[in-house]
Amino acid sequence: MKSQRVGFALCGSFCTHREVLGELEKLCREYESVLPIVSQACQSTDTRFGKAEDFLSRVEHLTGHTAVGSIREAEPIGPKKLLDVLVIAPCTGNTLAKLAAGITDTPVTMAAKAHLRNDRPVVVAVATNDGLSAAAKNIGELLARKNYYFVPFGQDDPERKPCSLMADFTRIGETVDAALEGRQIQPLLLR
Repeated sequence: MKSQRVGFALCGSFCTHREVLGELEKLCREYESVLPIVSQACQSTDTRFGKAEDFLSRVEHLTGHTAVGSIREAEPIGPKKLLDVLVIAPCTGNTLAKLAAGITDTPVTMAAKAHLRNDRPVVVAVATNDGLSAAAKNIGELLARKNYYFVPFGQDDPERKPCSLMADFTRIGETVDAALEGRQIQPLLLR
């Protein structure tokens, strides 16, 4: 087991949750400590993909920790240096915009802000239908910033959703390993 402390922040790209939970489970087997952080949408939105309560229960069961679910709970991540790396998966267009603009009005964005104050890596796994339109500038902004590392991503359905981008969630683990070494895995853009 690896001793680095991982934060795993989940946002509301509900169609990706099943796949992301599989990757969360892998990280929990690889790292001693994985702290879950969930957006308000994850905590309270029932969708055709499942009930929020069931999702939250699954996340907490996998990690063995109660999920950080408020700005107040996320703020100590920085001052107490609780994490060595923070993963945001799935990272929605909304969260990308807030990170790029420095807005900290959710548990996920507060966790990122608090964590970044310690000059530590944030791993971003994009899942947004507007990645090649409105969210493109925010992806570019974060790519240019220190301590942001992206899980390789590409167009997930170029015929029906030509602006949609999706990370290859199966590469979260190797992206975390690289980010802890201060490097971006390549290639970043998938075909």
